[in-house]
Amino acid sequence: MTSAIHTTRGLALWCCVLASATHLTAADLKPETTKAFDEYIRLKEVILRDEVASGDFLWTDRAPERKQELRAGKIVTWAPADKPDTDVPEGVIHDWLGAAFIPDTTVDRVISVVQDYERHSQVYQPEVIGSKILFHSGDDFKVLLRLKKKKVVTVVLNTEHDVHYSRLDDKRWQTRSYSTHIAEVENPGKPGEHELPVGKDHGFLWRLDSYWRFLERDGGVYVECEAVSLSRPVPAGLRWLIDPIVRNLPRESLLNTLQATRNFMLHK
Repeated sequence: MTSAIHTTRGLALWCCVLASATHLTAADLKPETTKAFDEYIRLKEVILRDEVASGDFLWTDRAPERKQELRAGKIVTWAPADKPDTDVPEGVIHDWLGAAFIPDTTVDRVISVVQDYERHSQVYQPEVIGSKILFHSGDDFKVLLRLKKKKVVTVVLNTEHDVHYSRLDDKRWQTRSYSTHIAEVENPGKPGEHELPVGKDHGFLWRLDSYWRFLERDGGVYVECEAVSLSRPVPAGLRWLIDPIVRNLPRESLLNTLQATRNFMLHK
């Protein structure tokens, strides 16, 4: 009887969540929001450059227990300074770090998979449902990724990214990726499919920049990523329902990406 009551309450809550999310109004990306994100990225990149210059390459090395978890096959995520979310004018910045260890491989093999963007829709499904290289010259790529985010509601996004790879030595690589176009898709896969105007959508994802580090050591490759994204704030009336979900999506996406990379390399 108790179980049935809990089930009924759970279904009622999910119906409430779905109804609320369905009526989530559109939001405009404001200039002050973009400015706050750009400043956050500027300061972030100063820190990242200083870390590499000082020889402090792996975030993993700062916590022995984290390294043990990785060597045991776990994917580890954490927030810089234990603060994953930063409220800015008319927006929220999400900042997550993640790491994986892939045994019995080399850094060159991992890089070859990561750079094979034409196959990302296979390697990183179901979150990446389309992928294409728009431009490639040396260590620079411009790529198109069609993303599918499914939590309470399903959102499809057409995204473009400028990606630059840097080989530091024969064991270390680093990568930076900047989103240059993120558009929410209305009626995906149906007649009348079209992109909503950039910055005039539901605001689930407005920006996504990421920083990757790859190190071959200990009989395998450490893969780390810091992903910084920007989304809308959730309206006050829906915050108690939607806010925990929206704020957890960036972490889940990072976790899924690292897990998919590791799984593909292990089965390759």
